[in-house]
Amino acid sequence: MTPSSKAWAWRPVRLPPDNFLGTLRAGIPRRRAILGSPADIIILGLRGSLKAARTEQRNPRSRGLDRKSTLGILRALNREDARVALAVRRELPRIARAVDAIAKALQRGGRLIYIGAGTSGRLAVLDAAECPPTFGTPPRMVQAIIAGGERALRHAVEGAEDSAANGARDLRRAKVSRRDVVVGISASGTTPYVLGALRFARRRGAITVGVTSNPRSPLARQARIAIAPDTGPEAIAGSTRLKAGTAQKLVLNLLSTAAMVRLGRVYENWMVYVTLTNQKLRRRGARILEEATGANASAAAHALRQAGHNLPAAIVMLKSGANAGQAGRWLAAAGGNVRQALEKAKEPRTRGRS
Repeated sequence: MTPSSKAWAWRPVRLPPDNFLGTLRAGIPRRRAILGSPADIIILGLRGSLKAARTEQRNPRSRGLDRKSTLGILRALNREDARVALAVRRELPRIARAVDAIAKALQRGGRLIYIGAGTSGRLAVLDAAECPPTFGTPPRMVQAIIAGGERALRHAVEGAEDSAANGARDLRRAKVSRRDVVVGISASGTTPYVLGALRFARRRGAITVGVTSNPRSPLARQARIAIAPDTGPEAIAGSTRLKAGTAQKLVLNLLSTAAMVRLGRVYENWMVYVTLTNQKLRRRGARILEEATGANASAAAHALRQAGHNLPAAIVMLKSGANAGQAGRWLAAAGGNVRQALEKAKEPRTRGRS
């Protein structure tokens, strides 16, 4: 059947303006639409778009997978996985643009907001949840929204991704603004929930980033910054929890980690803002303090107590000879950036010698 045949003809249907125009702008081929309530429109006819998507095609390298031995299955999967890092590497210039936009937004009091459905949403929640304990950030700074809400973290809520209106609604509830960066995540790049969210974010003036494994998808076209590692067909056709999901995990790690480095939440390559909330993390903090300052275990423990178990302040104290109060003031003036706080610690001595 050809695109020009009767079954593929564009049929006039009555849709709420936002969904109709948004779908049209996204360039999604549409066979028909089923009307529900305005908040729950399900757009059908993504079949043509998905058929063209690389992530939906059959992989010739994994044919006969079910006839292989266990080791043969693992080798086939591992060979495909090896392609992911290279695909992400090709996107580094675009990832860098996104990181700079995120760091600038966070410096100005904005937020990094991830939004996705299914595997993409779960990976987003994971990355956002790990920022506060790793980088000492407030929970509001990096947030994740998943289609279907908290239940979707443990159970498949497949229909949740079909509503563009719900994507916009969830961002509206998050009170997205021009100060924020919104990262939409969809392996196929055709998920209505994510596309609706990004359209809403653009109307609110937020910077939009799209993470997809289909470079020619509606998401890649709609986002201001498109990050599209072309991971190709999956070892199991259409199972984007595999290579596409791995690529998303790598990209989200790069976005959040590099942005936090730019904000000074990392000193050298030490996780100096790690929260010291259990025995393992307290030992890690003490080891970081000893390595970063050259102090012995006793001096490091004393400085950490004096700083109220504030690891960045203890580093500034030991490297500058300042007391806890002065170290805290330098850190505050530097926006928490340890390296910049240490530069401020040198300023009085520099002026005294001039």
